[in-house]
Amino acid sequence: MKSLREEVEEIKARYGIVGRDRELAMILSAIRANRHVLLEGPVGVGKTLLARSVSEYMSRDFIRVDGDERLDENKLIGHWDPPSVLKHGYVESAFVEGPLTAAARKGGILFINELNRLPDSAQNALLPAMDEGIIGVPHLGQIRAKDGFLVIATQNPEESIGVTRLSEALKDRFVLVKLDYQSQEEEEEIVRLKSGVKREEIVKIAVSIARETRRDPAIKRGASVRAAIDMAVLAESSEMDWHEIAMMVLPKRIELREDAVGSEEEVIRRIVDRVLSKEEVFQQARGIQAPR
Repeated sequence: MKSLREEVEEIKARYGIVGRDRELAMILSAIRANRHVLLEGPVGVGKTLLARSVSEYMSRDFIRVDGDERLDENKLIGHWDPPSVLKHGYVESAFVEGPLTAAARKGGILFINELNRLPDSAQNALLPAMDEGIIGVPHLGQIRAKDGFLVIATQNPEESIGVTRLSEALKDRFVLVKLDYQSQEEEEEIVRLKSGVKREEIVKIAVSIARETRRDPAIKRGASVRAAIDMAVLAESSEMDWHEIAMMVLPKRIELREDAVGSEEEVIRRIVDRVLSKEEVFQQARGIQAPR
């Protein structure tokens, strides 16, 4: 039998995951213990990748839904097809199962991306399924989940725009795995792997710019490694300078504070200048920079 460490290394190799040893071990252990898992962290830290990779590694059906205020209780559990009901009555073939019911019947994993964007009715519908493996459907009765049914969900930090606070009852059904941004070295490796860019100076600058947005006092929400990947690809395949590249990639991926000094473009330009002015980085960057 493989050790937990060996399984983590196999998952990383199979699915191209950089780092995250601790988090992978926690998710694996939780699923083996039949615990529902809540992955909490900012956008772009790999929550979905980890959940899908572990589920596939464990040969579990993986049914994904995205949190949305329109995903109410009926859409989550399922609904009756009106024409079929009129013709045949409330027979099982007239019931159109939702993702929660499908995962329960298969003994699979229901993956809910951004759980804290679900309306209260959908959150409440999860409770009996997670507690007792039971889903109640009017006119059909109770559906019992097969062994293996679990919920893995993600949530962004509660201060993020558009999210609601989870009820204490729902939070109490999960074990929590927190994820944060990774180290500079790991993010550089991710950019190399996902972008295919080989030039070290490009990778280093792209990652440094993205990371600097998370530290800048004018920015409430910084960019993830996805932004660094896009900047690296653009730098490799075009003759644009870093200011132009950053202005293409960053505006929709950062959020300025209300008291920020300067416009969005001015803040981004300051960040790029700050990264390029660091002597070690600037010496590497000179060969690919157009005049500023």
